[in-house]
Amino acid sequence: MKAFSKVVACAAFTALAATAVWAEGEAQDPTVKARQELMEGVGAAAKTLGGMAGDKAPFDAAAAEAAKAALVAAAAEIPAKFEPQASDPASEAKPEIWTNWDDFAAKADALKVAAEGMDATTLDGVKAAMGGALGGACKACHTAYRM
Repeated sequence: MKAFSKVVACAAFTALAATAVWAEGEAQDPTVKARQELMEGVGAAAKTLGGMAGDKAPFDAAAAEAAKAALVAAAAEIPAKFEPQASDPASEAKPEIWTNWDDFAAKADALKVAAEGMDATTLDGVKAAMGGALGGACKACHTAYRM
């Protein structure tokens, strides 16, 4: 019976620890969670394009075009997703977003404009965007507004 109790106690402790790790790493606030999901989509699209631009993945015009479309759509949603001043320990958003709202919104618009202007039909176009306006738009916002 003691062995069974130890197994149950160990399982309970493991479940509690797993829950704590999950809670620490994932936002609980639905507003924060929604904007994190949006930014994960931006990151996935940027990773696709960055892989091609860095010659770590073969150029695929259809995938580049899909990543471009995802960036354009997501960038248009950024201000609406971030406007509510929700906070969560798992958030990487700096409070400066809301104290410098006009600049933050302008940076989101710069991302949209850069994505719209990217030539996703050629590897040279993707490389130019990632090394230029598109990569610069991501970096500018992350430097100012991401922890």
